[in-house]
Amino acid sequence: MKKLSEIVEKAKGFKKIFTVAGAEDCEVLLACESARKEGIGNPILVGIKEKIETIAKDIGIDIKQYEIIDEKEESEKCKRAVLEVREGRASFVMKGLIPTATLLKAVLDGEYGIRGEGLLSHVMVYEIPNYHKLLLLTDGGMNISPTLEEKVQILKNAIKVAKAIEIENPKVACLSAVEVVNPKMPSTVEAAKLKEMNQRGEIEGIVDGPLAFDLAISKEAAIHKGVKSEVAGDADILLVPFIEVGNALGKSFTYFAKARSAGIVVGAKAPIVLVSRADSHEDKFNSIAFACAVSF
Repeated sequence: MKKLSEIVEKAKGFKKIFTVAGAEDCEVLLACESARKEGIGNPILVGIKEKIETIAKDIGIDIKQYEIIDEKEESEKCKRAVLEVREGRASFVMKGLIPTATLLKAVLDGEYGIRGEGLLSHVMVYEIPNYHKLLLLTDGGMNISPTLEEKVQILKNAIKVAKAIEIENPKVACLSAVEVVNPKMPSTVEAAKLKEMNQRGEIEGIVDGPLAFDLAISKEAAIHKGVKSEVAGDADILLVPFIEVGNALGKSFTYFAKARSAGIVVGAKAPIVLVSRADSHEDKFNSIAFACAVSF
């Protein structure tokens, strides 16, 4: 896929039901309205009913089209939104105007949560004007300094997402500052181990690393440096060594490269639309479509 619009088209017609924890937010409601009108999903709005109705009226949304669950406390909003998914009445959950930690606590709760068997990880997809296809980035939002074993799970999560959006044999660049193994730089050692695991068939796709960022996205850079790689200049997935790299790289895509994006957390029993409060309603809408498209 080359455009986020292709993910949106894939999601159209699914009409999956999803919940919004803390729906008292203008941009969130605009994104939900777009999803409803496009036939992507029907949201259940969880939050303070009076506030939701007031905001909807102010921005011209017919709130009668929506089911609202009236909850006032943040923890209860999250619990109810997650419980709807756990009990099969919704396919995924979206973060509204609530702290991320509060929602994730509900997701991971042993009694009513939707924790899966693996590791939760964040996957962003970017449509960057100067890149020739969609680019996935992981993990810039959940795991701070993952171990090698955790990187394996993060990578497997991202590959599963890539396949769900029809990237059949995703090319993965394991990023570091250099493209040679340096024992003093653990990210290079772990990248090489991930490549070896891929060659043994333990990880799907085509994995290469360590690769500096320029090599991952530029064939010219690879040629200039004399690096031969199936992934260089054609990466589908960027695996970052730790969260600071993913966070800064993703925001640079948005603010410097004018990228459009969508983001979800995977690894639970259902996707979690985990968006920033600074995201536009368009990016929030794209994230809903992304979650809908990869709801396994």
